[in-house]
Amino acid sequence: MTSLSRSPAWLMLFPLFLALSPSNAFGQTDATKKRTEPTKLETATFGGGCFWCVEAVYQRVDGVKKVVSGYTGGHVPNPTYKTVCTGLTGHAEVCQITFDPSVVSFEELLIIFFKTHDPTSLNKQGPDEGTQYRSVVFYEDEEQRLATEKIKEKLLEEKIYRKIVTEISPLADFYPAEAYHQNYFASNPGDRYCMNVINAKVAKFEKLFKENSKLQKEREAKKNSKK
Repeated sequence: MTSLSRSPAWLMLFPLFLALSPSNAFGQTDATKKRTEPTKLETATFGGGCFWCVEAVYQRVDGVKKVVSGYTGGHVPNPTYKTVCTGLTGHAEVCQITFDPSVVSFEELLIIFFKTHDPTSLNKQGPDEGTQYRSVVFYEDEEQRLATEKIKEKLLEEKIYRKIVTEISPLADFYPAEAYHQNYFASNPGDRYCMNVINAKVAKFEKLFKENSKLQKEREAKKNSKK
């Protein structure tokens, strides 16, 4: 008779007990693991005129981790700024926004989008004209599409806008823009376009969306640290 056969019955069942137990001496329960796992980041892709403007606004949103200016929505692969500016590629200037949904929701990003550009203006935002400057939301899944339709309908029902021409289309290939377009407002504060156009959009965001502003959160944190 082997030593294993002389083992008490409960010892033979011990491996099974470990497998079925919600936790063990070294691990965590499944619920604890979920609480400690980082939130999965998501992306949203919006076009609201010049991508420098959209980028500058969303870089200031609390919960936004990254903003990349680029092109999508057209039929020409690997577009450049020069070709997109012709209006013949079908592409729009957009920003792809990476965000933490536990801090800011897709719906909140949409509200910011609709209220920091003119969704009633067809293929034109301020001095920028052409289909490449169209107002557009490129959705990644059915959930984003439905959320966009719902926000759009709500804004019309509440008569925030008389009409909304914003295009709602599925996202295809996204092409990042040239390096000099990235982080443009922050890198070129003295540029005439930045001073005359983007400054006003940033100021509008800070006024309307204080609860979503990184700057406001930083100010509150500093104030609380001095107490």
